Amino acid sequence: MKSWYLLYCKRGEQQRAKMHLENQSIECYYPEVEIEKMVRGKRKRVSEALFPSYIFIGLDTSIGPSFTTIRSTRGVMDFVRFGGQPHQVSESLITQLKECELGEQDCSQLPQPGQSIQIKSGQFSGFEAIYQEPDGEKRSILLITMINQQVTIKVDNTDVEWK
Repeated sequence: MKSWYLLYCKRGEQQRAKMHLENQSIECYYPEVEIEKMVRGKRKRVSEALFPSYIFIGLDTSIGPSFTTIRSTRGVMDFVRFGGQPHQVSESLITQLKECELGEQDCSQLPQPGQSIQIKSGQFSGFEAIYQEPDGEKRSILLITMINQQVTIKVDNTDVEWK
């Protein structure tokens, strides 16, 4: 019967480990998410690991390769262990992760440029603003009207509310 385990991989070698594990007919799950990131001042969609340096593997211990063979695979450091034994991950967790990964591509976390938003806390609390663009991962650039002039401000994403 197949069980899921979690492997710790060498830094930056998850793809190599996944390839070599799949060559041994081991089912691998390496969850990735697509995010918007600022790269050299431009917004870019990139794919990043949900759990950097970790890979889930589905393994039938009665017919599959041994734990030692898996640990010796290029890119793999070791199993995640509790009490000296490789820890089994529940099938429901893998199913939930796969469902979340599929559903996440439809929703965007940030508002669209030009969208009207409300500042709910911070020094500009109560102001209505126009969303311009993200400023890194945790802040946004907004336009607010002060003394009949539009002023550009930078605000933490936790301080604004959009729908």
